[in-house]
Amino acid sequence: QVQLVESGGGLVQAGGSLKLSCAASGRTFSTYAMGWFRQPPGKEREFVASISRSGGIPYYADSLKGRFTVSRDNAKNVVYLQMNSLKAEETAVYYCAASTGSAQLTSSTRYDYWGQGTQVTVSS
Repeated sequence: QVQLVESGGGLVQAGGSLKLSCAASGRTFSTYAMGWFRQPPGKEREFVASISRSGGIPYYADSLKGRFTVSRDNAKNVVYLQMNSLKAEETAVYYCAASTGSAQLTSSTRYDYWGQGTQVTVSS
């Protein structure tokens, strides 16, 4: 079992940047692929990015390529999401999640553990 705690959310102006962190408990962090999702107000949760166990294979939602970067530090049990050129419509609660699966984990149903989320608000 793994527990996940997100941090780094906040208020940022459109065009600005934020870096989210997700700290995982336990000594088995490197056995999980990790993902980031977001849920805008009144909308369904959507896939943002995922990264393989070793960190060598990142994957992004098509609309985010080039602006967001997912990375992980298995020595520190942390996964990151660097977000650049943020848009107002990207205001959402951002969640990290852990999966025992592999490959492109774009569906929330493939994740076993979730954090509580961190609010990101982008002002226009």
